[in-house]
Amino acid sequence: MSAYEDDCLEIIDRAQAAGVKTIFTVGIDLQSSEAAVHLAGRHDNIYALVGIHPHHAREAGPAAYRRLSELAGDTKVIGYGEIGIDLCKDYAPVALQKKAYLEQLHLAKELELPVIIHDREAHAEIIAGLQEVGPFPAGGLIHCFSGDKEVARRFVDLGFYLSIPGVVTFKKALEIQEAAASIPLDRLLVETDGPFLAPEPWRGKRNEPAYTLYTAEKIAELKNISLDEVARRTTANAARLFQIPLCSR
Repeated sequence: MSAYEDDCLEIIDRAQAAGVKTIFTVGIDLQSSEAAVHLAGRHDNIYALVGIHPHHAREAGPAAYRRLSELAGDTKVIGYGEIGIDLCKDYAPVALQKKAYLEQLHLAKELELPVIIHDREAHAEIIAGLQEVGPFPAGGLIHCFSGDKEVARRFVDLGFYLSIPGVVTFKKALEIQEAAASIPLDRLLVETDGPFLAPEPWRGKRNEPAYTLYTAEKIAELKNISLDEVARRTTANAARLFQIPLCSR
């Protein structure tokens, strides 16, 4: 969240002006998970998720899991993650990533929280883990979905929601556009993945919640439905998955 430290309140204001009523802030390690819970506690419309991202798999272990379990008891924590496997970057050895992924799948299940999955070039490994540990009664979300429509179908068949980032607005992102068009509306969410992956016309800039409007507009175009329908359905999906009241657009 360091990318937003200097103008956090202004970002929240811009999000609300763009029609974004509720914001999720996601932990990627112990420090950011602590910060996420702290920020959520200061704002009625912000909720937190806690977990250890695959890039930080070296931090995973019994002591970290105990602290994350404590944080998960906060009333503003609505999910566990993001966790997963990243075969694109080598910030942590793959063996450590896989170990932390499976351990945290079990922990999310024990905590009865929706699990948020980071899957980068690791579709087979992610699916294998979900099949091994699942089912997940509290549900789960494939964050920043980056696969094709067949991978999307497999995640939907496992009962997961899929969240589409701003990449879908990029002119050459044909595979993700085709996948987004194929995902059932009752399994679809939109996200920033901030500060990364800002949609057109902000590509290359710091991403922020207000820009989800452009992602939703592109999905409406791909599905040949109204922006209002996309906003209404994705909002309802988020409310259902995370068990929180969300304001309608």
